[in-house]
Amino acid sequence: MPNAIKTRRQPLEYYLGLEYPIKLIPSKVGGYVVEIEELPGCLSEGDTSEEALANIQEARQLWIETAYEDGQDIPLPRTEREYSGRFVVRMPKELHAKLDRAAEQNNVSLNTYMVHKLSERKA
Repeated sequence: MPNAIKTRRQPLEYYLGLEYPIKLIPSKVGGYVVEIEELPGCLSEGDTSEEALANIQEARQLWIETAYEDGQDIPLPRTEREYSGRFVVRMPKELHAKLDRAAEQNNVSLNTYMVHKLSERKA
């Protein structure tokens, strides 16, 4: 599974106890579709938001139990992941030079300038 974090296998109850963010989407034809993005293909639906949210919990449990029984890695929810605060970006030399000049004009390091620019944007 993409973006799965490799960890030592935990008991099934551990994975069933994890709380994953749920995406609730109003359907164009009525009702709601729900999805857990970290669990690929884990979808459900319902006529009301309450029904859809109840249905996704059953789908989540079945998804995790099936993946566990098949020996597949089960991704952790985003809220459980640890981030180092560091990543490497490749870019054209010209862009690198342009960003470096902008940082210098603002009397800050390139790293500080980039963090500032990235924080101005919504992800």
